[in-house]
Amino acid sequence: MQLPRIETRRDDVVDDYHGALVADPYRWLEDADAPETVAWVAAQNARTRAFLDATPARARIQARLTQLWNFPRYGTPQKAGDWRFFTRNDGLQNQAVLYAQHGPEGSPRVLLDPNTLSDDGTVALTGVNPSRDGSKLAWAVSSSGSDWQEIRIRDVATGEDLPEVLRWCKFAGIGWAPDHSGFFYNRLPQPGSVPAEDENRYSRVHFHTLGTDQSADPLVYDRPDDKDLLFYPEVSDDGRWLVLNVHVGTDPRSRVYIRPVAGGDVVRLLDDFDAAYEFIDNDGDTFFFKTDLDAPRGRVIALDLARPGREHWREVIPQGDETLALVESAGGRFVTVSLHHAQHRMRVYSRSGSLEREIELPGIGSIDALSAHRDDDEFFFGFTSFLAPSTPYRCDVTNGALVRLQHAALDFDTDAYTTTQVFAPSKDGTPIPMFLLHRKGLELHGDNPTLLYGYGGFNIALTPNFAVHRLLWIEQGGVYAIANLRGGDEYGEEWHQAGMLERKQNVFDDFIGCAEWLIANGYTSSRKLAINGSSNGGLLVAACLTQRPDLFGAVVCEVPVIDMLRYHKFTVGHFWVPEYGNAEANPEHFRFLYAYSPLHNVRDGVSWPPVLITSADTDDRVVPAHAKKFAAALQATQRGAPGEAPILLRVETKAGHGMGKPTSKVIEERADVYAFLAQVFGMDM
Repeated sequence: MQLPRIETRRDDVVDDYHGALVADPYRWLEDADAPETVAWVAAQNARTRAFLDATPARARIQARLTQLWNFPRYGTPQKAGDWRFFTRNDGLQNQAVLYAQHGPEGSPRVLLDPNTLSDDGTVALTGVNPSRDGSKLAWAVSSSGSDWQEIRIRDVATGEDLPEVLRWCKFAGIGWAPDHSGFFYNRLPQPGSVPAEDENRYSRVHFHTLGTDQSADPLVYDRPDDKDLLFYPEVSDDGRWLVLNVHVGTDPRSRVYIRPVAGGDVVRLLDDFDAAYEFIDNDGDTFFFKTDLDAPRGRVIALDLARPGREHWREVIPQGDETLALVESAGGRFVTVSLHHAQHRMRVYSRSGSLEREIELPGIGSIDALSAHRDDDEFFFGFTSFLAPSTPYRCDVTNGALVRLQHAALDFDTDAYTTTQVFAPSKDGTPIPMFLLHRKGLELHGDNPTLLYGYGGFNIALTPNFAVHRLLWIEQGGVYAIANLRGGDEYGEEWHQAGMLERKQNVFDDFIGCAEWLIANGYTSSRKLAINGSSNGGLLVAACLTQRPDLFGAVVCEVPVIDMLRYHKFTVGHFWVPEYGNAEANPEHFRFLYAYSPLHNVRDGVSWPPVLITSADTDDRVVPAHAKKFAAALQATQRGAPGEAPILLRVETKAGHGMGKPTSKVIEERADVYAFLAQVFGMDM
């Protein structure tokens, strides 16, 4: 297919990093609103559409994805007082609808339908926080995929909203007062009140009284002396304590500050920033925390406020062989979720830490949500796997009995497919877990189209989860592989640290090792192997592309972090410095970041495989400048005619990093991805 070549202007921009001169010829593309940038993006989108729309299978792919997506889906209930709140999507609704149900036998009714908030479904419900008695609901919305949120309050009985709107919130935490009069919440400075580069800093906690304007919300706590601290408030289940979870960017290490809800001084209870601490519950003045201090796979400790020193801490649940992923309090017990080779297990422990029982889960899969209260003998969770959509369950904590609350009637023969787990050696010999999803009886002839997905960062584990679009791929005879790379949380904090900062190359080596294993074991060939990742996973596949362009037949690089020397300068990029490093401030960080930064490792004369790079114009988490500069660099260095191995850039409109993306846009985007793969692999999908 013949495609026009886009000649992108190169400027003589050079930066000095600790004596090393580094060119940045496409710096001008960082100005998203400049007319030249707008025209360049329009030309790139037109070129991409010309390729994708000419793909014979494109219309069939979108039609089949639409069929597969059209089934009812349910969220995990939240219980508050006598009320239960849960979401339901009929199938093709752009946004899931929030329902309220009074009592276990009550009739659910629509409480909030976000599809009515915009004509195109680009306003999403991104936060649901009922008051303790369930009479009020604090709900947050975001527009066009932005991380910025607006919070409103709805009366559950009448369905009417109070007049106030709370603004300047991002990733807001909400802690309701026990008398339901209002709530604590975190927010950022009003734009214009601080320099532009600090609008995502100076986090502060306020209290909002229902029925009042936000301007009257008193300040509860801030730290103007340390503008990078982020505060997330919650209120203990007994209603006595305001707990402030304190973070610096995405660093898993944290601090915990407390204050009586009724008022008083904030006490910096855990302030050494030496480990991760997650508040679980308290019995009076005894506080329980999940921590990885001296336990990289996690443990539960008890701390007495009268004697908070470490020498007085009591270990409740010791570190085990599995990674402790989650701990909740229910029915006077602890419910834990742990990771065994990237698969979840659930157990119940007494308050003293003795194991009472293991909850028999419906199969090999993941807990994707868990809702519990300390005084309730029941709790709710969502269970999912690669071949089963998230399904809500009720569990009786006293005996472990499960009741399935809903069923997703999927119109797909999942019995014809299988999931297996293998372990591939990385460059240094470390075994890397990898899930393989494909049709039963797959012939290992070395030519199956295979899509390898990975992430590898930020302490995030890739556990079995359901994605509709994968069904299309395996239905057409493809293999879908998910790699559990270092940098994640599959094996605890040591596994995470083995893939961050100066050890980030381990992540790329792990992914390359998984690709080589798939080829060596007859699943596929380099010609039929595609790699895919988004965000930090976009960085992953971009780095692997620049290091091993010969290994892959196609690359799908979504909303990627690409310019590792400047990423911290944009929006919330500074949050990621603990994970990646800062090339500008630290010469050692510059050395290892420059060594793998995809933008700075694009070189002339390489036969790049076909690449599809995606971004979105309103992505305020990973700005689209990363994708634009990478596309320009690859296109400028690609050998041969542009249509032979196309380098394509797709910039979505009114869509952000992915949060709250409407169903219609998701289907269109996935249809484009699979049309791209069908075309470059010669698949008749």
